Amino acid sequence: MVKSDKWIKKMALEKKMIEPFAEQQVRQNNISYGTSSYGYDMRISGEFKIMQKKSDGSFIDPKKIDENLFLSVHVDDFIILQPQTVALARTVEYFKIPRDVVTIAFGKSTYARCGILVNITPFEPEWEGFATLAISNISSLPVKIYANEGIAQLLFLGADEVCEISYADRAGKYQAQKTITSAKV
Repeated sequence: MVKSDKWIKKMALEKKMIEPFAEQQVRQNNISYGTSSYGYDMRISGEFKIMQKKSDGSFIDPKKIDENLFLSVHVDDFIILQPQTVALARTVEYFKIPRDVVTIAFGKSTYARCGILVNITPFEPEWEGFATLAISNISSLPVKIYANEGIAQLLFLGADEVCEISYADRAGKYQAQKTITSAKV
């Protein structure tokens, strides 16, 4: 069952599920973020790792990421993501997912309408950390990506029963990540 805004507020305030937490949706001249009817619009920080185009025959191996493929960028306001480019970024919010909840996320339609796709895997029961987001510009034009504004909406799904083995129990490889984290095996 999808969790409501009341449940999200309660868990964020009592259990520190989302920090920092915007109790209401913030819109004023922003791409919205904060609590929505049945989800939470998370923000993107000003930290990015932009994948560089190489002409030397380089390729990406998800089992062994070459960190030299990325250019680290820190901004206060925005970046311009070039066409056919991927950037990794992290959320402003730190998440602590309860044992009986799993999340799914969807990129915000404001960006999707500009050719920006945001890929985020589910946050499993008892996962915690800053989420690493993959942002792809599939358009033919550069697109401005705003730091500290909404990038994706997170939906919280409650389980009928508690899972037998959580992400924390498995000592998941992305547990408690504090920085942008590339693929790991």
